[in-house]
Amino acid sequence: MNPYVLTVLLSSLGLGTTLTFASSHWLLAWMGLEINTLAIIPLMAQQHHPRAVEATTKYFLTQATPAAMILFAATTNAWVTGEWGISDMSHPVASSMTIAALALKIGLAPMHFWLPEVLQGLDLVTGLVLSTWQKLAPLALIIQVAPTVNPVMLTLLGLLSTLVGGWGGLNQTQVRKILGYSSIAHMGWMIIISQYAPHLTLLALGMYVFMTSAAFLSLKMTSTTNIAAMTMMWSKAPVLVSTTALALLSLGGLPPLTGFMPKWLILQEMAKQQLPLTATVMALAALLSLYFYLRLCYAMTLTISPNTTNAMTPWRARTTQSTITLALFMTTALGLLPITPAIMSLVT
Repeated sequence: MNPYVLTVLLSSLGLGTTLTFASSHWLLAWMGLEINTLAIIPLMAQQHHPRAVEATTKYFLTQATPAAMILFAATTNAWVTGEWGISDMSHPVASSMTIAALALKIGLAPMHFWLPEVLQGLDLVTGLVLSTWQKLAPLALIIQVAPTVNPVMLTLLGLLSTLVGGWGGLNQTQVRKILGYSSIAHMGWMIIISQYAPHLTLLALGMYVFMTSAAFLSLKMTSTTNIAAMTMMWSKAPVLVSTTALALLSLGGLPPLTGFMPKWLILQEMAKQQLPLTATVMALAALLSLYFYLRLCYAMTLTISPNTTNAMTPWRARTTQSTITLALFMTTALGLLPITPAIMSLVT
């Protein structure tokens, strides 16, 4: 892609998200979401492959639907209450419709069907942008609207997302689809706590971005897209595979890695809110996700590809890709748990 075009598209991505963050009016927030969507579409279709174009089309149609729903909900709220402010979404029908639209936008269950399919058709770097950056603006709106929504709706969305994210990833062989279901499960953890402790939603989002970035960049470094290819990763880069396995376990929430921190704090807050049964179901759903992360780790580290030694010799070649970003994300994805008190003092 032409570097000038790429610069414009990436700048538009940043502009759309920033506009949504900074706006207090529904029309401006909607405009930011639309700029965001339109900026990523050329990035998704840049490979000119039928699968990429199909994923782009699915994404565009899926994102157009919640955009129309948000505009309709904001107009309905303004009609009934006379207010266009995001914090003034007081009408229950309008606020519920907004949450449903934003849930579709970020891929919460039961509106999750598009996410794994779209991710599967994308390049790993574009998939990383879709899994991380594209979730920021809708989540910012969800946090602002959550206090006005029926708590049962948010709890059901969160529970269903963690369960679907765990069950859906069990029988997948494509790593991008597995990371798509992982995204659905993590979004469920963020949504369920947004009504009680929004700062924990932000903390979980930050940790999710670090861990997912480390996983995607590791797969990009080794050009791995499915479990069969994972069996050959050890021969290419043993040290990278070791850290990638730890990053995947961190995504699963295994102590003493970073991913344990948000799950631990969210479960603790839910216990404080007198929701022990919900917290128990969430913890059990995390075990489902942990199973398919362990499956990936097993394929990477404990299996050997059926190739001769001679074929393995030239694989350990020096990469031309930059490793600084990967090293930073990997470090944060693995080692932030000991400084949990310091992080909590920053976000509260």
